Amino acid sequence: MRPDLLVLAADLVRRGEAFALATVVRREAPFSGQSGDMALVTSNGTFQGWVGGSCTQPVVLAEALRALEDGVPRLIALTPNPSSDRRPGIAVFPMTCHSGGSVDIYIEPVLPSPRLAIFGLSPVARALSRLGKAMGYAVDAADTQADRAAFPEADRVGAEWKAHDASGQPPAEKARFFAVVATMGERDEEAVLAALTLEPAYLGVVASQKRFGMMRETLLARGASPESLERIKSPAGLDIGARTPEQIALSILAEIVQVEDLRREERGSAEASPSPARQERDPVCGMTVEVATAAASAELHGRTYYFCCAGCRERFLATPERYGAATPPGVAR
Repeated sequence: MRPDLLVLAADLVRRGEAFALATVVRREAPFSGQSGDMALVTSNGTFQGWVGGSCTQPVVLAEALRALEDGVPRLIALTPNPSSDRRPGIAVFPMTCHSGGSVDIYIEPVLPSPRLAIFGLSPVARALSRLGKAMGYAVDAADTQADRAAFPEADRVGAEWKAHDASGQPPAEKARFFAVVATMGERDEEAVLAALTLEPAYLGVVASQKRFGMMRETLLARGASPESLERIKSPAGLDIGARTPEQIALSILAEIVQVEDLRREERGSAEASPSPARQERDPVCGMTVEVATAAASAELHGRTYYFCCAGCRERFLATPERYGAATPPGVAR
């Protein structure tokens, strides 16, 4: 990896921001890229690096953003003959660069660890921290009185979490942020109100139905909306007959996994029938261009043309009639 991309990737990992790496794994001359060439794409569409010419970049960018959406790596190929170059497991796109050649590019999403915020100092809270860390979650012991002695494996503890929370920065990915209140009689309502402000994808409260009913009345009186309280899962966790703190922690994390799976299925269903993006054909190179993300455009005789790159736009404007943009009758050139 190029040093500048390595530094950028490390910085994104440190900040907990998602990105995708695109790597040229195969090429055929005269394609300009070389095996090992690499680019990095951030979730806001910033493209850094090199994986070939300007006709390659829009496809890589679009597929990288899709990989960040579904979390699934993909192998793509750009070739002058897409109909005859079908291979299992590879998404094939037309290569429209004038230089020709073909290229295979592997795109891998790099997502931050899902985050688990734990409120409370109870044995269940400590068991959640240990098991959550073992399962790959970034763990925040969010109780203001938490310390390293009780939560040695947590990523952030007590004051460290409070400093992050006070910064006003939301979790990197709300869909992968989860919270559990395991205060169990110690400042329960305060912890639930603090957790609600974070808008987690899952909020579980370790309490009996009777105890949560009492908490609910207090929370409503203190300004919590009925809608926000309806989203709380209490008692937290799947019903597996859990008794010990470790078993209760296991049931809660199993429920969080279930929530993640359900959200993944919902995203898959939405992507199965997406609203088609408006597309136009680049009149110079013939590439299909999404209007919303076109690299360049030009107005001519009352019509808008879209291009994969600034070079195609310049060639078009120099001799538009060559690309089918004839001057309408009565319009002086």
